[in-house]
Amino acid sequence: MPRSVLFVTGTRADFGKLEPLAIATRDAGFDSAFFATGMHMLERYGLTKLEVHRTPGVQVHEFLNQRPGDPQDMILAKTVIGFSDFVKEHAPDLVVIHGDRVEALACALVCATNYIRCAHIEGGEVSGTIDEIYRHCNSKLASQHFVSSDDAARRVMTLGEPAQNIHAIGSPELDFHAGASGVSLAEVQERYDLPFDDYGICVFHPVTSEAATMGAQADALFDALDQSGRNFVVIAPNNDPGSAEIFDAIAQVPKERFRVLPSMRFAHFSELMKNAKGMVGNSSAGVREAPFIGLPSLDIGTRQTNRAKSPSVFFADASETDAILGFLQTQWGKSYPRHDAFGGGSAAERFIAVLNAPDFWESSLQKTFHDLAD
Repeated sequence: MPRSVLFVTGTRADFGKLEPLAIATRDAGFDSAFFATGMHMLERYGLTKLEVHRTPGVQVHEFLNQRPGDPQDMILAKTVIGFSDFVKEHAPDLVVIHGDRVEALACALVCATNYIRCAHIEGGEVSGTIDEIYRHCNSKLASQHFVSSDDAARRVMTLGEPAQNIHAIGSPELDFHAGASGVSLAEVQERYDLPFDDYGICVFHPVTSEAATMGAQADALFDALDQSGRNFVVIAPNNDPGSAEIFDAIAQVPKERFRVLPSMRFAHFSELMKNAKGMVGNSSAGVREAPFIGLPSLDIGTRQTNRAKSPSVFFADASETDAILGFLQTQWGKSYPRHDAFGGGSAAERFIAVLNAPDFWESSLQKTFHDLAD
């Protein structure tokens, strides 16, 4: 029987990173499957479990782990219980988690306590808010690490993880952006009813440690975007605390210049980015995918603090209207050279090379702390 690899996905963002790896494991002869939970299951956020189900040859197991308004600790607890039941029945050989979300943390906990081999994608990175805490916790709970850069590898080693279990493969979502999206801009415009060719993209998520001020931040940001007179495609925020206030601010923007979408298919979003004039917000796409594509982006606030730097990424607080308007005036439509500090589009190939090595499956699941001097 082929070894089974289970990918945990809770958001449209981590699915875009995990899908290339899932397809590669499928093509390499592994039994590949998704455990779909979190935002994927919620209609307000686009019911993106449907996108997960479109991955051919990869099984999908669904688990509803929350109701609207559930706090993160309750979501954590529900996911631990549900995933514990799941792995006892399905016994995956490897569980792959991504990043810094609470669903990933829950599943990493289950794997650690049940001695199930667990691989963490994109550990060792720094950012703002509680996301960084979750990310480093996931690194300590996981047994293998697939990081995006040498700097990230060094940070995971600083956490006490052995160098032989850390593999720098680049960011998996760049595999997709490196090639043709498979759809045309005209197809994107038709599918999502986009009435303009000259547009920017805005994705603004809540910051959990700043939930009390997210309404004011969102009001200030969208007021500045409105003042600019530019057209924008706005992708709805994720479901962290503070999202309701962001939705309220989005509801006030003029519909003739702002097209608001709960979510997009990944191929269509890639093509949308490749033809955009600029990007604004606090999504990781603005500091990771946008520089790779060469799209100028303005990172707002603290959510991606210290996450990445490149010549095409600029910074401002939501209240800095002049800085936001200045970016939209001076950077709109510019094109930058591709920034490949986080990989060049071969992460899936490198991932499979590691999984195909016999010593990967023979490494001990009894974790010990490795000092850097070791």
